[in-house]
Amino acid sequence: MANVVKKHSISSGLAHKMVDAAVAKAKELGVTENVAILDDGGNLKAFSRMDGAPFLCIEMAQNKAYTALFGVSTQDFFNFIQGDPSLLAGIPTLARVAAWGGGFPIKVNGEVCRGDRAEWGAHGAERRRLREGSPRARTR
Repeated sequence: MANVVKKHSISSGLAHKMVDAAVAKAKELGVTENVAILDDGGNLKAFSRMDGAPFLCIEMAQNKAYTALFGVSTQDFFNFIQGDPSLLAGIPTLARVAAWGGGFPIKVNGEVCRGDRAEWGAHGAERRRLREGSPRARTR
């Protein structure tokens, strides 16, 4: 079986719990959002668009979650590319890659198992508070 790769992926149940937790935190903060949870292959696993959340942010939420599959937050990713003009010009032209803050990877035993993104147009402290309110995958 040397040609088989073992990888982590998020269950549907956990993905939906994470969406529910992010939505609950957004309500607590008084914001509306789109929340996207992707599996390890970048496929949509769970999603919620709160009433009043911008519909244009649906794709942005999914793209940020996809970019988080690189293993770093999308803000850290932007910070990495911003000092290199060729990366700064080229990376944003790639399909599904979002080079601005808001996407966060989830790791289990050091491996990325999926990305998540809450997108509601808020920045800074609100985004951090929302991230802190969403459950994280736990290692055994």
